Amino acid sequence: MTVAEALLDKQEIFPPPEAFAAAAAIPGMAAYRTLMAEAERDYEGFWARLARETLSWKKPFAKVLDETAAPFYKWFEDGRLNASYNSLDRHVEAGHGNRVAIIFEADNGAVTRVTYRDLLLQVCRFANALKKRGIKKGDRVVIYMPMSIEGIAAMQACARIGATHSVVFGGFSSKALHERIVDVGAVAVITADEQVRGGKVLPLKQIVDEALAMEGCDAVQSVIVYRRTGGNIPWVAGRDLWMHELTRGESDSCEPEWVSAEHPLFILYTSGSTGKPKGVQHSTGGYLLWAAQTMKWTFDWKPGDIFWCTADIGWVTGHSYIAYGPLVLGGTQVVFEGVPTYPNAGRFWEMIARHRVSVFYTAPTAIRSLVKTSELDPNTRPTAYDLSSLRLLGTVGEPISPQTWRWYYDQVGGGRCPVVDTWWQTETGGHMIAPMPGATPLVPGSCTLPLPGIMAAIVDETGQEEPNGQGGLLVIKRPWPAMLRTVWGDPERFRKSYFPEELGGHLYLAGDGATRDKDTGYFTITGRIDDVLNVSGHRLGTMEIESALVANPLVAEAAVVSRPDELTGEAIVAFVVLKRQGPGDGDARQLADELRAWVGKEIGPIAKPKDIRFGENLPKTRSGKIMRRLLRSIAKEEGITQDVSTLENPAILSQLGKSY
Repeated sequence: MTVAEALLDKQEIFPPPEAFAAAAAIPGMAAYRTLMAEAERDYEGFWARLARETLSWKKPFAKVLDETAAPFYKWFEDGRLNASYNSLDRHVEAGHGNRVAIIFEADNGAVTRVTYRDLLLQVCRFANALKKRGIKKGDRVVIYMPMSIEGIAAMQACARIGATHSVVFGGFSSKALHERIVDVGAVAVITADEQVRGGKVLPLKQIVDEALAMEGCDAVQSVIVYRRTGGNIPWVAGRDLWMHELTRGESDSCEPEWVSAEHPLFILYTSGSTGKPKGVQHSTGGYLLWAAQTMKWTFDWKPGDIFWCTADIGWVTGHSYIAYGPLVLGGTQVVFEGVPTYPNAGRFWEMIARHRVSVFYTAPTAIRSLVKTSELDPNTRPTAYDLSSLRLLGTVGEPISPQTWRWYYDQVGGGRCPVVDTWWQTETGGHMIAPMPGATPLVPGSCTLPLPGIMAAIVDETGQEEPNGQGGLLVIKRPWPAMLRTVWGDPERFRKSYFPEELGGHLYLAGDGATRDKDTGYFTITGRIDDVLNVSGHRLGTMEIESALVANPLVAEAAVVSRPDELTGEAIVAFVVLKRQGPGDGDARQLADELRAWVGKEIGPIAKPKDIRFGENLPKTRSGKIMRRLLRSIAKEEGITQDVSTLENPAILSQLGKSY
C-alpha cells in the first residue's frame, strides 16, 4: 500500500499542489522513495555523493565513515574545507558577489542590506583582528550577541580562522553565561553594549562583566564589543575593545584555515538542562553538509527565494538556518532583531509583505500567540496583509497541534502553501523527520516521514523495534553526518545520554516519544520522554492533551505537566491561555469544568486535567520557549528557585497561582 492509498481513509490530507510538486527538489513520492532506496543500498556512497555535490573541498575526502570508535563516529575526516569559504568566498568567486545575502531589519524597522561581497570583507577584517588578539585554530570563543549582521559575521570569522564558537542566547543571565564560559574554556567573549528587542534595552556588556567577575574565567583575555546603541557601559582597559576600532584598517583578505571535516565548528549548550550545562559539539563537514542539504529538501530552496527563519542565533535553528545553511547555498534571507508583537502583533505579516518573503519558518509558540492577538485585533490578522509572495511555511521547536497547523495553513498560507512541520534537535544538526513539500501528503499534527538517509524507528525500553501503530521511544538506527560528536569535555555523558546500553548501545536515543501510523508510517511526536505522563497506569503524551485543549474554541494556548498524586501516581495539570479576557473566580471554576469535560470527550476520562490554571500568557523565554520546569514547580506548589532572568514577562508567574 502506498502512502497516498493509506491516506485515503484519513480525514484531513493536504497533497502537494501540482505546480509546486512539478518544480520541487523532490518532485513526488517516487523521487523520495528513490533517494531512500539509494541510502539503503549504499549508505556511505549516498552521503559521499551529497558531500561532493553540496560542499567545496580544499582536499577531497577518501574515507566516508569511520565507525571504529562507535558511537564516536567520524565523517569525511581526511577531507579539508572551511565553513566560511563555503558560505561566502565561493559565491563571490562564482560571480555572485553583488547578490544580497542578508536583509537585516532592526527592532525600530530600519533595514540594512548586505551583499555576499560586503559580508565577506566584513568577516575577513574581523578574522584578521581576532588573529591579532592571539585567537587561533582550536581556541573557543563565546558569542553573546543580539540578532545582528555583526553576530553572524562573528560566527563566520571564528569559523574562518578555525576557532570554535559557542553562541549563548543574548538574554541568558550572568550566571548561565558564566557556566558556559567556564565549561567551554573560552579565551574571548564577543558581545554588544546593549540589545534592543520589542523596544526594550538589555545591557549585554554589563551581564558579561558580571559573568567574568565570577570565579574561573581567567582564560578570557579579550572582550570585543559591538556598539549597538551607544549606551553608557562599564569598561576594563586592555581587556575590552570596540569591534569597530579593532577592525579599522584590517586587511579585506584573510586566507581561510583549512580544517579537517571533523574539526569542531561550534559547541552549543542545550537550554533547560538541569545541573551542569551540556555542550553539544558539532563537526565542520558533516554539519555543514546537512544544514545545506536540508535547505534544499525541506525548504525546497531556489535561487530566487527570500527566506526568513525567525529564530535567534543563540539556538541551533539560528545556526543551521540563518548563520550557515542559507549562506552555504548562496541564498538571500531576512534577519530580524525584534519580536513578533512589537510595535504590534502584525509585525511578522507586515515584514513578509514588505520584503516579499517566499519561505517562512517559525515556532508553534509564536503562531499560537498570534492566533490569540488576531482574535482581539482584526488589524493584526494575517489576512489584513498581502502575503501572496509566500510559497512555503515551516514550523520548528515543538510539535504543532492540528488546530494551530490549520490556522497557519489557512490564515497565513492562504490554503496554498505546504506547511513543513520539522522534527529535529540541537544534537541532530538539521531536520530529521519532516515533509518533503513537493512529495509528502500532509496530515496536520504529524511531522510525517524521515528525510532521505535518516533511518528512524520507534522502539520499546529494551531497544526492540515496535510495529507501526504502536508508540514508544524515537531512535535513529544509523549514524548520520550532522550528528553531535560528543558532549564537550564529557564523553561518558554523551554515551549514556544518547547511546544507552539499555537499548543496545548502537541506537541514537532522541529523548522523544513518538507514534507511527499503522498504514502510512507517518511519525507523530508525543513529547519528551519525561513529558509522558503515567496516570493510573495509562501513558499519556502531554502534547496529546495540549492539542485537545487548544481544539476548544475558547483556548488560545495550553501547556500540560504533571504533579505527584497519591491516588493515580501522577495528576495532570493544565495551564490555559484563553482567546478572551481571563475569567473571574466563579466563571473560572465553571470554565475549568467545561474544559475537563471537553478533554474527556476528545481523548477519554483518564486524560481530564485534575488542576487547571489560567493566565494571560505562559512563562516563556524571550525566544518564545515555554519554561516547563517553572510550570512543574508551580503545579507542585513549590517555591520558584530557578533562574527566571530569561523570562519575557516574569509577572506571568503570579497569575498562575490558583488552580481550579
